Amino acid sequence: MDELLSRASLIPLVTVTDARQVLPLADALSRGGLDVIEISMRSDAALEAIEIVRRERPRIVVGAGTVRSVDDLQRAAGAGASFVVTPGVTPELAMVMRDLELPLLPGAASPSEVMALREMGFFLQKLFPIARLGGTRYLQDLSGPFPDVRFIPSGGVGADDASAYLALDNVLAVSGSWIAPRSLIEREAWSSIESLARDASLRIRERNSSN
Repeated sequence: MDELLSRASLIPLVTVTDARQVLPLADALSRGGLDVIEISMRSDAALEAIEIVRRERPRIVVGAGTVRSVDDLQRAAGAGASFVVTPGVTPELAMVMRDLELPLLPGAASPSEVMALREMGFFLQKLFPIARLGGTRYLQDLSGPFPDVRFIPSGGVGADDASAYLALDNVLAVSGSWIAPRSLIEREAWSSIESLARDASLRIRERNSSN
C-alpha cells in the first residue's frame, strides 16, 4: 500500500452520482497534478465509475472509499479498484482483509483501533475523522506509542491545513473532498476542479522544496 500511494501526497475523495461524469472529473484532477483518486461507495454509481476509470484512464490510480462491509469490499475488488479504503473495521471485515491481496487502507480513530490493525499487519492506516479527533496534535500524540505506524488523515482536512499534516513524520498523505466537492461535480465545473487540484499540488510542491 505504501508503494502504491507513494506517488500521491494528496488523495481526492470524490462522490460520483452519475458515472458519465467520472472521466471529465478524472481528467480535470489529472491536469491539476493529481493522478490518484478515491471514489466513495456512498453512491450507486461508484462501481461503474471505478470500472470506467480503470478501463479508460489506466495511468490514473483509482481506489474505492467508504467501504463498510465484506460485500462492499468484494464488489470494489470486482470493479477493478487498485486499493480500498474503509472508515473503520468490523470483525467480519478484519477476517476477510487478512487474506485479500488487494491493497487496503483500513480506518482507525482510537489508539485501541490502531493497535488492533497494527497486530494484523497494517502499518499504514486511515485516521478518521481527524478534525474531530484533534488534528495535527492528535497525530503527534500517536507518534510516541506507534513510531512504526503511518497515517493518512481524512475527515475535515482542507486546503489551509493539508501542508501542516504532511509536515508530520507519521503522515504519508492526506485525503479530502475539498478539491472536488459534490456541488462542483454536479455542476460539471471541471475547470474549477482543475484549478483547485493545481493549487493543492502547487502548495505540496512548495512544501516539499522548502524541506
